[in-house]
Amino acid sequence: MGTDQFMSQKKRGLVLRDHEQLYRTLFLEAMDAIVFWDQNGRILLANEAALKIFECTMEEFIGKKLSDFVYVENGGNCREFDRLNHIPAAREELLFKMPNGQLKHLEFTSRYISAENYHVTIFRNVSSRYKMEQTLRDSEERFRKVFEGSIDGMVLWNWDLKIVDINPAAANYFDCSREDAIGKKIQNLLLTNDEKVQKDFLRHLFQLKENGTADYLFNVSKANETKYYEITSKGNLTSNMNLTVIRDITERRAMQEQLRKSDTLNIVGELAAGIAHEIRNPMTALKGFIQLLQNSMKEEEHSLYFNVITSELARIETIITDFLVLAKPQAIQFQNHDIRKIMRDTIGLLNAQALMHNIQISCRFDDGLPDVYCEGNQLKQVFINIIKNAIEVMPDGGKIDIKICYEKERGLVHTSIRDEGQF
Repeated sequence: MGTDQFMSQKKRGLVLRDHEQLYRTLFLEAMDAIVFWDQNGRILLANEAALKIFECTMEEFIGKKLSDFVYVENGGNCREFDRLNHIPAAREELLFKMPNGQLKHLEFTSRYISAENYHVTIFRNVSSRYKMEQTLRDSEERFRKVFEGSIDGMVLWNWDLKIVDINPAAANYFDCSREDAIGKKIQNLLLTNDEKVQKDFLRHLFQLKENGTADYLFNVSKANETKYYEITSKGNLTSNMNLTVIRDITERRAMQEQLRKSDTLNIVGELAAGIAHEIRNPMTALKGFIQLLQNSMKEEEHSLYFNVITSELARIETIITDFLVLAKPQAIQFQNHDIRKIMRDTIGLLNAQALMHNIQISCRFDDGLPDVYCEGNQLKQVFINIIKNAIEVMPDGGKIDIKICYEKERGLVHTSIRDEGQF
């Protein structure tokens, strides 16, 4: 062997030793776990990173099977790992159980070295990433349930004003399907060409960009009905994503209007009650002086006049009393009442108004009418409303016929109030 050949072989040996030292250093100091194992699955060699991941010492780890660490409660895991013996290379993620009982999600890359008849597998602990992904999936699922199940309408849209998603409540509000709405402009949901509504929406967008939140009210008229909606938007919920919540406040507005009218009626009732009291005071004085005057008069020919005056004053006092009852709500008390008396008292209240409009009121009552179990004042209010309406629809005069009869077969009292007004 020549000198040059000897030197070449020596140089190759040094290079091989350097490579071997390099590979050993990479193997021992690698941050990822590296495990060598044979065709039977028994561990031949492992680095320090592998021992840390599998929570073992070298003596405890070498000779064991990797399949011993696979989480066996999931049969799919075992079958997936056994498959590695039959394929040259694989990249998987499985759940492993450590000797101390801890579960870890490990991502690994495995390759079969046929020349040496063993497998080399590189493991990486991805439990933190898996937990984070699971948390995100759970969060997304919770949001999806809230989004889909909310009684308020919800619309997700981007700054191109295109709808990304819409929940069933919003789709129902605007009479569209989710598939039809996605991808369209959000202002298309307004379903109106009203210039004011469009301007309000543009102001809403400007306020949203300026402040991050915005709200406004708008209404939609369709099928002879006006619906009122309250819009609240939150900008940049996620990157380039906005959320708009839509509430149908039609019933709430109607209730508020009823409360407002109720407050007005209460004020009017209190004012009317005050006026009635003011009238009653001079009425009491008049009655007293009429009685004194009647006692001081000796002529019998004036007694008829005194009787008429006294009777009319009594009737006025009755009207004032009934007026006070109607003006100021009373506690509801159901009792048996003579419906004929309730009707006569009602006509007494409205007879003057009827005469002013040249309207005659006639009544017919069946014999033997039974008492009616009712709240007398409320029933009187019902009769007042109906008769007043009858008077108002006959501005040129007419006749109102009132009839109350008893239907024995059904055990019902039937009241009929008929006018001659035009529909």
